[in-house]
Amino acid sequence: MIDEQRKVSEIVFRSDLYPRIASDPLTVQKYAEDLSVLPPIEINQHNEIIDGWHRWTAHKKAEVETIPVTVTVTTSDAHLLELAIERNAAFGLQLSNDDKQAMARRIYHVTAESERAEKKRHLAKILSVSPSTVQTWLSRIDKDTKEARDKRIFAKWLACWTLEEIGSSESLTKQAIEVICQKFSELGNFDKPAQTLALYSEPDWKPPIYNVWKQQEKTTGVKHFGNSEVRWLDNLLYLYTEPFDVVIDPFAGGGSTIDVCKRRMRRHYVSDRKPIVERETEIRKHDMIGDAGKIQTPSVPRWKDVSLVYLDPPYWKQAEGKYSDDPTDLANTTLEEFTGALAGIVKAFGSKLKASQRDKPSFIALIIQPTQWKADDRGFADHVGDMLRLVNLPVDMRYSVPYESQQCTAQMVMWANENKRCLVLTREIIVWRVG
Repeated sequence: MIDEQRKVSEIVFRSDLYPRIASDPLTVQKYAEDLSVLPPIEINQHNEIIDGWHRWTAHKKAEVETIPVTVTVTTSDAHLLELAIERNAAFGLQLSNDDKQAMARRIYHVTAESERAEKKRHLAKILSVSPSTVQTWLSRIDKDTKEARDKRIFAKWLACWTLEEIGSSESLTKQAIEVICQKFSELGNFDKPAQTLALYSEPDWKPPIYNVWKQQEKTTGVKHFGNSEVRWLDNLLYLYTEPFDVVIDPFAGGGSTIDVCKRRMRRHYVSDRKPIVERETEIRKHDMIGDAGKIQTPSVPRWKDVSLVYLDPPYWKQAEGKYSDDPTDLANTTLEEFTGALAGIVKAFGSKLKASQRDKPSFIALIIQPTQWKADDRGFADHVGDMLRLVNLPVDMRYSVPYESQQCTAQMVMWANENKRCLVLTREIIVWRVG
């Protein structure tokens, strides 16, 4: 502590850190009558009042320029508030029970969860109340804090964080997180058809009946070149997954898979070779193409929980240069390289899913459109045919997913007329069954 003089005008009063709800004008008037008998006020290194609001206000009332102060270094706002409460308990106007409760809650709110048990004992001491009283005051905060913590853990569990990652982020042990996450897993053991019915209860949603999914126009959402059509993905989740199953999307783009999975209560492992900045905390960074073109699948915690792998890759020349100038980017490779890499990705996921020993099938869905307009000499590149030829997995279904509003430019129409060629509007989703 350091005793010195400060200008009255330099003193900072923060009402959010002062432990008295109501001030007393009579006390200010009494103090102003004889400032010389008053002890110094206490402030911190930032000139913020720890104790002595009435004495400081009395100096302002008397219109004096300086005031004696004692400087105490504080480490945080909570530290300042605790010191203010302790000083008030020693002398001056005592806090009412309402004041004490308000101050206890304010300090407790900013206390780390691991320190809260000790903090309750400390608050009981400095506020001169029983531990049971403090417990009663803070029980709602404990409940709210636990609910908020469990919501965060649930969101991370849905996003396929490991137990170690969740524990580190929440300052809890792996064992504690395992107990909490086990409760989430048990939710999936209830009536899954009923859960699905509840999750798909929107009045404008209808289950897919046919394998042609016409879409009038692209759904609005996060803008990103080649972003997945959410309705098609939603249909796939409905057909091939159940609540709390894991969905993998290694070509995350704008992150629409995250949004749909959250809404439908599906766990999700979402990655991209270059996550967009605005979602880089949600989309993992992972490149499916490693050194020397080697396929590298993401490090999913439990492959046994994976029901669906959703692949919406760059459509070769249609996306050339849109994502990067990297020659290993699928959009920038030769047709032979693109075809080999894409088939290799499907096969790699197939091998992982086969090895997971699930008691029911998993599925790999690939959405792709033939390349024509941007291909050399406008040649028709049948990506669907190539994948069916190279991937030795049983096909569960093929879906046609056109945009009804899709139109070609006048230049494209003129070329088609002059060369007696049809323009590509088709787009397909191939779904392979594994296991």
